[in-house]
Amino acid sequence: MASSIAPRISGREWGGSVKLLFSEAAPDYGHYLYPYVVWGFLEPGETPANAFEAGFLPGSPAMDRFYLVRQLRVPLREWESTSENRRLLRKADAFDCELIPRAQFQDTPERRAAWLAYAAEKFGPGVMPPERLDRLMNGPIISHLLHFTDRKTGADVGTALMFLQSPRVAWYYYAFYRLTPETRYVGMAMMTRAVEFFTHEGFHHLHLGTCYSERALYKTQFEPMEFFNGMRWSRNLDELKHLVRTTPEGRHRLEEPEFLAFQSGTPASIAEASPFRSAR
Repeated sequence: MASSIAPRISGREWGGSVKLLFSEAAPDYGHYLYPYVVWGFLEPGETPANAFEAGFLPGSPAMDRFYLVRQLRVPLREWESTSENRRLLRKADAFDCELIPRAQFQDTPERRAAWLAYAAEKFGPGVMPPERLDRLMNGPIISHLLHFTDRKTGADVGTALMFLQSPRVAWYYYAFYRLTPETRYVGMAMMTRAVEFFTHEGFHHLHLGTCYSERALYKTQFEPMEFFNGMRWSRNLDELKHLVRTTPEGRHRLEEPEFLAFQSGTPASIAEASPFRSAR
């Protein structure tokens, strides 16, 4: 697969190409399910934005490979704040928000310790060990940090680790802040402020990571919201909730009538309309 005849997909809608490898995952022989995880590798002249726009997220801190995932993005040129967005923006009005290139960010021991403590509490012990945080901060996957401070005291409120390729892509990757009963709103307020910030900066999309669980649905509080369903970007949140809340037992999604109802077509007609093409 790594030879010169490796399959390549080209997207009519996003105008780029990504070379592919298919990494085999656990099969279910009894139900004829032979899954592969789709890894993408940029072609010469392509940039990470091409991968993001095709539904891929970085698969390593070095950004030397990408993987196709169910991810979310906000089309910033169409975003209109909801009443809930405005409520959170009022809370965030007490924060100063600064976009800082990674090389200029003061990565102090105190901040590092606070981030690791947050990660241990939020994600669980061992999910974000110091070594992983170092790989992120020292790799191209983090280009900038969106840093929030209290306007009155100057104290740190929180920091979002981000990848930017202006003006096409802003990726809100990891966010760190103090977790207390009084400050649990801060995480959503930071994300909402980021949507507003990058809208004003003229970015096309803000990517918000993956959505595979009920817990991740909080990210859908922006209108419009798009998610990648494996074939295209969709704005149907009922479809997303169906994917999150159901597991197709013993069959593929494209064999599931409930999922196909959201697509308004058969697998053959969906393939006909697909932006993906393979070339050898």
